[in-house]
Amino acid sequence: MEKNLAKTYNPKDFEDRIYEEWENKGAFRAERDPNKKPFTIVMPPPNITGQLHMGHALDQTLQDVLTRWKRMQGFSALWLPGTDHASIATEVKVADKIREEEGISKEELSREEFLKRAWKWKEEYGGKITKQARKLGNSCDWERERFTMDEGCSKAVIETFIRLYEKGLIYRGNRLINWCPSCGTSLSDIEVEHEDKTGKYYYFRYPGVDGSEGITVATSRPETMFGDVAIAVHPDDDRYKDMIGKKVLIPLVGKEIPVIADIYPDPEKGTGAVKITPAHDLNDFEVGERHKLDSPSCINADATMNELAGKYEGMDRFECRKAWVNDLKEAGYLEKIEEKIIPIGGCYRCDTIIEPMLSDQWFVKMDELAQPAINAAKTKNLIHVPERFEKIYLHWLENIKDWCISRQLWWGHRIPAYYCQDCGEMIVSATQPKECSKCHGSKIKQDEDVLDTWFSSALWPFSTLGWPEKTKDLEYFFPTDVLVTGYDIIFFWVVRMVFSSLELMGEVPFKYVYVHGLVRDADGQKMSKSLGNGVDPLEVIEQYGADALRFMLMTGITPGNDMRFKIDKLEFSRNFANKLWNASRFVIMNLQDENGDFKDIADDSQGIDKLALKDEDKWILAKVNEAVKDVTYNMEKFELSLAAQKTYELIWNEYCDWYIELVKGRLYGDDEEDKKVARCVLVRALRDMLKLLHPFMPFITEEIWSFLPPKAASESNPEGFLIKESWPIYDSLLTFENEVNKIELAMETIRSIRNIRAEAEAAPSRKLSAVILSSGKSLEDIKSGERYIKSLANITEIDFISDKSLVPEEVMSAVIGNVEIYIPLDDLLDYKAEFERLKKEKKRLAGELERVEKKLQNQGFISKAPEKVVNEERNKLAKYEDMLAKVAERLALVEKKVKSDKEGGS
Repeated sequence: MEKNLAKTYNPKDFEDRIYEEWENKGAFRAERDPNKKPFTIVMPPPNITGQLHMGHALDQTLQDVLTRWKRMQGFSALWLPGTDHASIATEVKVADKIREEEGISKEELSREEFLKRAWKWKEEYGGKITKQARKLGNSCDWERERFTMDEGCSKAVIETFIRLYEKGLIYRGNRLINWCPSCGTSLSDIEVEHEDKTGKYYYFRYPGVDGSEGITVATSRPETMFGDVAIAVHPDDDRYKDMIGKKVLIPLVGKEIPVIADIYPDPEKGTGAVKITPAHDLNDFEVGERHKLDSPSCINADATMNELAGKYEGMDRFECRKAWVNDLKEAGYLEKIEEKIIPIGGCYRCDTIIEPMLSDQWFVKMDELAQPAINAAKTKNLIHVPERFEKIYLHWLENIKDWCISRQLWWGHRIPAYYCQDCGEMIVSATQPKECSKCHGSKIKQDEDVLDTWFSSALWPFSTLGWPEKTKDLEYFFPTDVLVTGYDIIFFWVVRMVFSSLELMGEVPFKYVYVHGLVRDADGQKMSKSLGNGVDPLEVIEQYGADALRFMLMTGITPGNDMRFKIDKLEFSRNFANKLWNASRFVIMNLQDENGDFKDIADDSQGIDKLALKDEDKWILAKVNEAVKDVTYNMEKFELSLAAQKTYELIWNEYCDWYIELVKGRLYGDDEEDKKVARCVLVRALRDMLKLLHPFMPFITEEIWSFLPPKAASESNPEGFLIKESWPIYDSLLTFENEVNKIELAMETIRSIRNIRAEAEAAPSRKLSAVILSSGKSLEDIKSGERYIKSLANITEIDFISDKSLVPEEVMSAVIGNVEIYIPLDDLLDYKAEFERLKKEKKRLAGELERVEKKLQNQGFISKAPEKVVNEERNKLAKYEDMLAKVAERLALVEKKVKSDKEGGS
């Protein structure tokens, strides 16, 4: 067995192996432990038709970070996975497969035969996305995986339908619904995606029956004129008061329709008169109900025109529009056409333009269900993170309409309503009745429609835990804690889960709704197939590893906001993993002897503060301790990006760049007891940092952890997995404020000396001496850091003084509070080379100065150039004059030194 990490970091070597170990050993299993508090997240179930995309990667990584953190905090953490049957999407996929492989349409099969193929398709392809999710490192309890159409979830759906129906909250009615002609099914309001597009308003004259001019009406949908039943005007619109009660003709059709008064028309919009077509517009439908008007439909379910359209019967609705408008124009009824931006509703699945249609459908009555969901947010029983999304949630609920839940599909939960073929009686039942309850006839037929996919998804937080049965899982893990979701499905899913849970369970399904944004491309565009700008997370994992992808996503996201996917951020995350790998490898190497056995480490079982710690030990322990406090606070506030960033800074800046360098000399020294202490602190700090990083980068942290000196096995963690370790806890004894100040003063001094070197272009290998001026405690503190400064700034000698008159004349300096650092120029500079460099710099600056002066002396430039540009040139002039003066002063000093050295040499 290898005793240290591989020389190079390659995630392919261990990510799959580690995941398999976790899963096989039950590391993700959540137990009902009466001694632990539960923490539950239900995974938003991806569609079984889906393939893992970057949105899934973000959403699931957020959930995994929270789950791993809470598991380490001692909670019985359940992240419950599952998939959604996705009625429309799956039916389309299966129908396409049948068409391609068998050469027949769905309709040519029986329902039973089609469903056999659908279930077979689900078995073949439905688990693909959950297999892909494992590559991310998801610590789901896969033994509890659910599917929205499994036996338990299906039972919950039927139970809910019956309960709501018996309470009068589900009804069947002939109402206007959104119809997708392509999918051949109804859609709820939130399944319609609205997009503003350039369209046309056509102004047509409806002539009066009495031979008068009649009324001109503007419409964007002239093909629906065949279903007109009235013209509405506002009762306060003086232009039309004399027309109310009279009749006009539908042009060319010749049908008489009344002019009615209603508050719906806006006198300021169009002509102020509106054609009323109740079967093809929701507002018109409501006007029709108020005035008890008929609702004739002129468009078929496949978006072709019906017999009401006369000679246009059988034409596509948009082809009809062109022909009909042309005929009306030729007949003199078209007055004008205006181009306008019109909101167009499209199917969220196939983008086909929606057709409002009158249809017998099933609905959920929303008024009674919405109010408790509104109260839950207002009383803070439900908290949105960030809070601004509560307004969107409330706005939608306060303006909610009844929810159309029936879909004209075969794949899904079939509506548990049955119809007697003899007397027409309708029976709602969990099982098919043997006879009619009214006439006792035996010819019973089930409703053909299935329920909206979101009906079953709305029950997900409790149906997955066994409801309607009173299971032990439901009792222990419900209500859940956090729902992680994108802002694009707040209405689709979150709202429905809340009102369903309040109605059926009597409480909210989760306390927090953590809302994240979208992952966009580097230019800020939404990733989509049509744009070809999508990034496959599996390809990213193949190239960079899952940890790099996860860390990039976590450091790039803030609650509620979109993030941009950039390769340089991914490479940054991969570089961080590489840095941690190399530093850990160095530490492990220094913990082992030449045989690979672990050397003695100081015993910190009585408290690490009881050891003979050096200042740098106390400093790193304090920094880790401070990070534990800050990261835990950030995690509790759902500031996961800040938590990840602070962990990164601790590991890269404090531990790798500073502490390892500060402690190296001791590891190679002769004091064996001090070496034990140094090794102890190195391991202690590394262990805590790996714990902090684990939720974000689980694979690399687990792999490194496995090579550290083994801790005593426990009953709860016999494998010694990091995933099962305890989250670090802040310790008020490890603040070490005085030592932290000393070390950080030494670090600032080292940085300042390095900056002076860089400015003077002195090589890092060049030996320097330093003069440090200070007094009082500052002088004591800086003296205590002498060995660090000498070692890490390559200083051979430091002269500590408290009298400024002792400072040499020719020096470069830096100031840190009460400490002044001076480095003699003699140490820094090769005067001959510096003299030549300064001469070139003086010549360059003189040229720049001359160019700017000429420009500013040019009256043509002054008079024609914008004031901003002229001012920029004047600022350049002042800058070059100042730079030239400083270079000239420095050149004179260096020239004097060169001459002095030459004279001394001769």
